[in-house]
Amino acid sequence: MADPTLDDDAMTRFEVPEFEELPEDLQDRISEETEEAGFTPNVFSAFAYKPSHFRAFFEYHDALVDDTALDREEVEMIVVAVSGRNHCYYCNVAHGALTRIYSGDPELADQLVANYRQADVSEKRMAMLDVAVKLTEHPDRVTEADLERLAEVGYSPEAMWDIAAVTAFFNLSNRMAMFADMRPNAEFHTMGR
Repeated sequence: MADPTLDDDAMTRFEVPEFEELPEDLQDRISEETEEAGFTPNVFSAFAYKPSHFRAFFEYHDALVDDTALDREEVEMIVVAVSGRNHCYYCNVAHGALTRIYSGDPELADQLVANYRQADVSEKRMAMLDVAVKLTEHPDRVTEADLERLAEVGYSPEAMWDIAAVTAFFNLSNRMAMFADMRPNAEFHTMGR
């Protein structure tokens, strides 16, 4: 079992706190993640900078992945496509690893990051990605026609909501990661390959 370690290099623009100085609930959550992953993902080290934001961020993250009409592969595909458009190094690498793991496809994440339109995905999933990227780049251009397209390919109203929620959350996540200059753990680069 790996011991929780908050890497000083998890982000370059703000100080990473000491694990022992964190509130007990944050220590517990970071310990759980460390045990599951085998290392402490740097996003936990970075968000520990502000405990109230850590709690809110990860509570919403957990709701998005635990209470969703999407499968986990679809969630991760959205994250990587959006992060690719936003040029978020941390999320491209970390969620690229998760995309490889959940899809079982070692090439899919790279396709999504480089140009999601060239990814080898179904028409249904391409419609999902088109809406996620449109919401990312031009939210004022999202119309009823986008929801109708999602319905036509088989997404329920709940799934459509979840597509938007995951997209919106990871746009926030990308911007915080980029602002703080969060660095992905080396382990993410090779996972699922």
